[in-house]
Amino acid sequence: MQMNKTHVADMTAMEMLRAFRGRILSPVEAARACLERVAQYNDVVNAYCLVDEETTLAAARASEERWQHGRPLGLVDGVPTAIKDVFMTRGWFNRKASHTIPDTPADEDAPAIAALRRNGFVPSGKVTTPEFGWKAVTDSPLYGITRNPWDPDKTPGGSSGGSSCAVALGMSPLSLGTDAGGSIRIPAAFTGIVGHKPTQGRCPIWPQSPFGALAHPGPMTWTVEDAALLMNVISEPDPHDTTLPRPTEDYLVGLYGGVRGLRIAFSPNFGFIDVDPEIAASVRQAAAVFEELGAHVEERDPGFNDPLDAFNILFCGGAANSMRDLGAEQRKTMDPGLVEVAEWAEQLSLLDYLWAQNERSALIERMNLFHDRYDLLLSPSVPIPAFRAGLEVPENWHAKRWPTWTPFTYPFNMTGQPGCSVPCGFTAKGLPIGLQLMGGRHQDALVLRAAHAYQSARPLTARRPQP
Repeated sequence: MQMNKTHVADMTAMEMLRAFRGRILSPVEAARACLERVAQYNDVVNAYCLVDEETTLAAARASEERWQHGRPLGLVDGVPTAIKDVFMTRGWFNRKASHTIPDTPADEDAPAIAALRRNGFVPSGKVTTPEFGWKAVTDSPLYGITRNPWDPDKTPGGSSGGSSCAVALGMSPLSLGTDAGGSIRIPAAFTGIVGHKPTQGRCPIWPQSPFGALAHPGPMTWTVEDAALLMNVISEPDPHDTTLPRPTEDYLVGLYGGVRGLRIAFSPNFGFIDVDPEIAASVRQAAAVFEELGAHVEERDPGFNDPLDAFNILFCGGAANSMRDLGAEQRKTMDPGLVEVAEWAEQLSLLDYLWAQNERSALIERMNLFHDRYDLLLSPSVPIPAFRAGLEVPENWHAKRWPTWTPFTYPFNMTGQPGCSVPCGFTAKGLPIGLQLMGGRHQDALVLRAAHAYQSARPLTARRPQP
């Protein structure tokens, strides 16, 4: 049975796998359909920074042969997967969007890529990020501006903006992102996809991120079901990293249990955040859905003050760490904003850093106690809709740096707890809105289960962007 290529590109990973198993679709057909989407839309949104059709199709043909013999290699055999340009990928460059890094092919895989290879994935290419993944929008001196597929005048967010665009447009059903301040959840919200930030340490990362314990690799997908599938792969332990043991849960098996009886806190603004009225209304409606599904929902703030000052020290210290060996001439080629925050952090003292770590520890304690009472915390993912592409902050914004408009995300990089952004509506101008679900540390399965319950009750998956 021959399937329509446009339809194939819009299939989820789970749908592709079922079609491979039923012999109604081949991995080569799936790969070609996704590559056609890249050819169709990449000039508009600038999501892919590397397309290597020969490698992609060779992997797809190898997968096709395995399926023909009834011997799929693993959980995602044959599924096209986009790779953010911060993951080492054997045979491809890992430039991190920087002129300071040559386009030399890597000779090793990052743990997530190694796990995907063990499970038969088809690499669809590398996707854009800001330089060293430093900000919550996606543009860089090397790759230029990445644009939102729902409105190319707008940003897709970042730093995993290329990953989110690839998924939203059917260029790849699976994509890898990283999140050190919201870099999975922010672009997921801005582009109407699912983005899950795992518990810190749940998914191995190597080489270690310059942003330290703030950084989390994770899945970006069209559905929560696909996110759970990808979590099963990339949470496999790796000897390069001191990660947690193999999870006892199968994230797919635990996905369908619903939310009946869960204790859920809904915080519309954490007590200190100004939220766009359309976003506030959409997220409040989403919170009401959980009550309809049988959860006990209470409006309750998590009870902490904005940890922005401590986050800035930890995050900008990571930016400085990423540039520690770069001289003045190299810095002239770099994103001026990145250079500015790194040079600010270079003036900090060890006592400043220890104070920030103390604030982080206090926030972890606060949220651990909060989750003794509540299974989940619901909030907006981002308090504003997507704004003009090429800017770090919206026009006429009250501050210069990106964390000032992402206050729902970065606190949970400090705590290391899992969180998922799932689409919950659109603005009057047709821009996506994200609902954030946070759980206690190590409660990834619960967060994904609740996100799936919501998406099943209020699916927005039939609506794709047409840039």
